[in-house]
This record gives sequence, C-alpha cells and structure tokens, in this order.
Amino acid sequence: MYQEYSRILAPIDGSDESRLAFKKAVAVAKRNNATLIVAHIIDTSAFQTTNMYNEVIPEAVTTRAKVMLTDYEEEALKAGIERVETVIDYGSAKYQICHTLAPENKADLIMIGATGLNAVERLFIGSVSEYVIRNAPCDVLVVRTNLDNEQIAD
Repeated sequence: MYQEYSRILAPIDGSDESRLAFKKAVAVAKRNNATLIVAHIIDTSAFQTTNMYNEVIPEAVTTRAKVMLTDYEEEALKAGIERVETVIDYGSAKYQICHTLAPENKADLIMIGATGLNAVERLFIGSVSEYVIRNAPCDVLVVRTNLDNEQIAD
C-alpha cells in the first residue's frame, strides 16, 4: 500500500536542520503532487523578556520572516511544486505546529528538522521535534539526513 500525502507542513526556523527538512519536504511534495505549507513561528516569549520591548522589534522580525518565507516559496515553485502556501504564526513553535498550524491547514504530514537548538536550549526548552512527534494530529517525519541520506552532523 502506498501512502499519499496531500498537504505537507514544513516548519522552518532558519536553522540548517530546518533547511534540510524543507528540501526533503519539497521532494516528498513533488512525488505526491501535494500542497506544501511552509511556516515560520515567531516565538513571542523572546520579546516578553527583553527590557527593550517595543513594537519595532516584532515588526522587524515579522518582516524578516516574510522575506525568508518568500525565498522558500520561490525555491519550491522553481523545483516544480504547483501549490505552495506560506504562514507566519506567533507563540511557542512546538505548540503552534501541533495545535494551530497542522489542524488549521489540514496537514496530513509534518516534516521537521531533528533539532534547531543547542544542547543547553534543548535541556531548558525541550525539543520542538520531540514535542511534535508526541502531539501532532498527523504523521510526522523527522529529518536526520540530507538529500543523499547522509547523517547530519551535530
């Protein structure tokens, strides 16, 4: 039996791991003739703890996220993906992926990088991919290798 996916969610955070996950998501979307949903979640908790919080910081981050998503969208379209959607969301990445982005976008597959955090961040924050595996409403593919299936160095 062959599983076909029609709506693939690829959350990106700017890390090398999410970039590799995006590239694999493009390949899977192309094979399945699926819609690719490229999403970036802006972690609002980072702004709440800064003494310099004002509306300029989130606006600049949102502008940068829009540029990044446009670049990813163009790359996917050039690779032959017919339907690409981009989404910016705000909050905790792991929560938003599972409880907002996947259900609202009717994703049937989430493709996510193995880690975008260093060891200390994982200890205190927890791995986004680990949370997604445990809580996603659909299938999850955690990307640990590049397009040649070579292990990603930590």
